[in-house]
Amino acid sequence: MPPYSLLNPSIEQLVAEIVAVNHAWKEARDLLENASPLAISLREIKTRLQVRLLRSYAPEQVYLELDTKVEQVNGEFDPEAEVGEPLYGLLLREPINGRWNAEHLPVRVANEVLSEHELQLFTRVLSK
Repeated sequence: MPPYSLLNPSIEQLVAEIVAVNHAWKEARDLLENASPLAISLREIKTRLQVRLLRSYAPEQVYLELDTKVEQVNGEFDPEAEVGEPLYGLLLREPINGRWNAEHLPVRVANEVLSEHELQLFTRVLSK
């Protein structure tokens, strides 16, 4: 893994940070509640890291893809999703530390934080 860089983080560094913050957010949400200031802050940090990942490395190394199977994770409803809320997966073109994704980003949030041009550039549409 390349050395840690605050100003120009590597894709490996960003993916590791996204995963760590996502786990912390889920723990805060479970221990406190989804509307707690800590949970909200962690969720927002995760989103900012995901946007940074996309703006730095998409579409060559990471891309957005609508995840149509997100509601079922290990046979249970994924609490990250609002009921019926569509989510993008941030998919990696090559695995990083055994991972093929950098977690999920709600489509609603992506529409708020990314421009239309960025969404078109970063999104891979599956053909039917």
